[in-house]
Amino acid sequence: MQEIDLKALTTQVLWAAFGLSVLFGAIAQRTHFCTMGAVADVVNIGDWARMRMWVLAIGVAMIGFNAMVALGWIDAGKSLYAGPKLIWLSALVGGAMFGFGMVLASGCGSKTLVRIGGGNLKSLVVFVVLGVAAFATLKGITAVARVATVDAVAVTLAGGQDLPSLLAPATGVAKASLALLLGIAIGGALLLWSLARAEGRSADNLLGGLGIGAVVAGVWWVSGVLGHVAEDPNTLQEGFVATNSQRMESLSFVAPIAYALDWLMFFSDASKHLTIGIVAALGVVVGSAIYAVATRSFRWEGFRNADDTANHLVGAALMGVGGVCALGCTIGQGMSGVSTLSLTSFVALAAIIGGAVAALHWQMWRIERMA
Repeated sequence: MQEIDLKALTTQVLWAAFGLSVLFGAIAQRTHFCTMGAVADVVNIGDWARMRMWVLAIGVAMIGFNAMVALGWIDAGKSLYAGPKLIWLSALVGGAMFGFGMVLASGCGSKTLVRIGGGNLKSLVVFVVLGVAAFATLKGITAVARVATVDAVAVTLAGGQDLPSLLAPATGVAKASLALLLGIAIGGALLLWSLARAEGRSADNLLGGLGIGAVVAGVWWVSGVLGHVAEDPNTLQEGFVATNSQRMESLSFVAPIAYALDWLMFFSDASKHLTIGIVAALGVVVGSAIYAVATRSFRWEGFRNADDTANHLVGAALMGVGGVCALGCTIGQGMSGVSTLSLTSFVALAAIIGGAVAALHWQMWRIERMA
């Protein structure tokens, strides 16, 4: 492949990822798609409607990803999530930190971007603090602590940590076939649960669940199929264009926010390039803003008081540090990662939900104490 072709392919990948993320932002703004909100609705008022929408999206992404594995288009082991190293402690601790932080900050990384598009200045502050904390945990002072502590506790598996790779030797079934079976079985069960009640079949729930899940699967295709290069002319090795990890990627909103800040601050540095993660973060803001302006729901919003400001600052920092330790957020691990059937992703997702539930109970305790 000639270099000019590689540049053209990179442009195609970036525009495709941007377009899908604009769609993500518009859908999320329209349907109030929010993991933190879904958990809060269950804990605070016993309403499972948004939780069903979120679970529906996971099921759709899981079926879509594993269908592509079965077709031989992509391989979970070439993603960030399904490698042989099971960093269970990082996922557990980082996920809990992220879950607790997203409650304090009024939403996860994706919700922060959606809120920015709707005029929320609090979320703009969260975006900056989350990005700085995430970058420090990728390459700075907290990165040193991360590598020396939670990342040091891991289990290295013989093959990949995705369920098809783990079960294929014991069952004798081909990994691609197992991926399809497990993807349909687990993803299908999630779909059935989501649609079992009328609240899960509302127009917004169907749009949010089916739409967001399809977008996540679509970005997997963009990165893993469209952006796949059998032999990169620069390295002479297999590669995936326009990714920060040099692996196949889908949507995630912690490290990409850090890379977006880095790209903005060092824009004139020729070594800084746009990636799927960076354009996706921008696309979500644009999509949300387009819908908010079109429906006249765009509203400026700021902090209520010093306590509100402090909560958002602490929450943003926890999300930045925790999201990098856990290798993702409610979208990065909760959808993109879980769709690969990665063990680390399941651990991270459980920890994120646990951290969010703990934070919600802590908030209720504070309110009752003040009363």
